[in-house]
Amino acid sequence: MKSKHFVAKFYLIFVLVVLYVPIFYLIYFSFSSGRNMNKFEHFTWMHYQTLFQDNRLLAIFLETILLALLSSLIATIVGTLGAIAIAGLRKKWQQKTLLALNNVLIVSPDVIIGASFLIFFTALGIGLNFGSVLLSHIAFSIPIVVLMVLPRLKELDYSLIDAARDLGANNYQVFSNVMIPALMPGIFAGMFMALTYSLDDFGVTFFVTGNGFSTLSVEIYSRARQGIDLEINALSTVMFLFVLLLVGIYYFITTRKGRKGRKMVGGLIK
Repeated sequence: MKSKHFVAKFYLIFVLVVLYVPIFYLIYFSFSSGRNMNKFEHFTWMHYQTLFQDNRLLAIFLETILLALLSSLIATIVGTLGAIAIAGLRKKWQQKTLLALNNVLIVSPDVIIGASFLIFFTALGIGLNFGSVLLSHIAFSIPIVVLMVLPRLKELDYSLIDAARDLGANNYQVFSNVMIPALMPGIFAGMFMALTYSLDDFGVTFFVTGNGFSTLSVEIYSRARQGIDLEINALSTVMFLFVLLLVGIYYFITTRKGRKGRKMVGGLIK
């Protein structure tokens, strides 16, 4: 048993090192006074100063954040309602069919999804701009939210709903005061997953951007083709810290809710 635990810990440490060393390598060279990552020269904040003076890049950064927030919020609302609708189906084959259709956007390659959206928007005469990117991000974020909320629905104690109805609660009160609070952990998980997917996406976004609108992933790709600039390292560092902040907020919310739940249970037991 000890050997198994040692192997598991070693594997976990190895995976974390492989994942995080390249990130810290980028962060390390963001403080170099050189122009490339061949050799670290003197420590400097020059690339961060250049970054915050680049109005175009800052505008793209804010637009990317706005896009991620809007798409994750709308996808969370639609995905939560979709998960409730799927869970409410009585026939198993209907649930399996809808779940299979829901999972298509997750397992399909980004190139296929992006090309499909491009053909779809072109056929409908929809211009490639912020709206087309927003619709695309909402579309591929909804299945993620559905998969995060469904497990919470399966764990939901439906006797609470019956009790609420017996006490005279209407459908809206049951939905807002019983179901939503019980599903909150899954809803928050789905929203944060959708947010990170939107921030990270390149494949789909590359096909549906146009008319001067761009996201950070597309902008970084276009700049990297001309040669790696350490301003990109500084931008990557800022994005990494922003994602860490989101993860910290999510962890704080979930742990706080868990502690409140345990306190309530203890109070009932006493």
